[in-house]
Amino acid sequence: MPDPAENRWSHPAVILVATDLSDLDRLMPFALEQGVVTGARLILLHVVSTGEAMAADASGMPYYDPMGAVDIAARSLDCHCEEARKRGIVCDQVVREGHPAQQLIAAARQFHADRILLGTRSRSKVSKLLIGSVAEQVLRSVNIPVMTVGPEAHLPVNGSDSERIVLHATTLREASRPSAVLASQIASAMGARLVLLHVLPPIVEMERRGMPTGLDSAAMQELRSVAAETVLGTNVSIEAKVAHGNPSIEILAESAERRARLIVLGATQRSAFENLTRDRTIYKVLAHARCPVMTLREPQGREEQAILERMATHT
Repeated sequence: MPDPAENRWSHPAVILVATDLSDLDRLMPFALEQGVVTGARLILLHVVSTGEAMAADASGMPYYDPMGAVDIAARSLDCHCEEARKRGIVCDQVVREGHPAQQLIAAARQFHADRILLGTRSRSKVSKLLIGSVAEQVLRSVNIPVMTVGPEAHLPVNGSDSERIVLHATTLREASRPSAVLASQIASAMGARLVLLHVLPPIVEMERRGMPTGLDSAAMQELRSVAAETVLGTNVSIEAKVAHGNPSIEILAESAERRARLIVLGATQRSAFENLTRDRTIYKVLAHARCPVMTLREPQGREEQAILERMATHT
């Protein structure tokens, strides 16, 4: 029997769109597309932080004006809500004060969001990935799909006749099944082909260890097995593929070559300290991808979930 959670993840009733207002023009095309395809209600959320609520009087003296900041944000969001309604999408705007990540997580729970859509920042010149502290905390703290739209992401050109591709990069861990099912269901809804990709160490390294590579690798056999299981009950065309090299580079290269419409990743379950590092594969993909990236946290124990929730509350 299908998992009810998996069904609502692929067919969301509520999508929470978190914006700092500067990224609205980048986020809304994707939000509107998802609203039309899924029929989901869109909730546009902006959180007014202390710094954003600062204003200046006639003499140039700064003062705290939260109501002014809230009014400006509400007017901006109203314009985009109206655009969504013209397309037949139910859309509401919510403006709150406080810590952005905390308020976003609280809103996701309050409105029973099935998916979160948010933007990420660009990378720095020294490759220190700056996906944004809000995005990072959300990725570490929620157990629903989070779709991030990076600075290089864009919708395909209208009229493009290229094959639709959903790319799912998998670690082949047992816990990665939910993200594989999610990717398959989304591909089915989009009428897209699903590519299951697993990245192995460099060929030279594997040959030195006497391990079979490429199509002869044990990973390829397992990947084909995962593909066979995932396709059951769907009409999705699935392709299994292995690559050798650096995971983030290979995922981005495959996505760019195939002109993927979406990348789906299973966020690995790690300790709180490891989750704070920004040199992991997931963060590199989020910063560089030319299409949206959907992440889904692997199942975790109650103890780790409690730790992550406390971190989100006190960060």
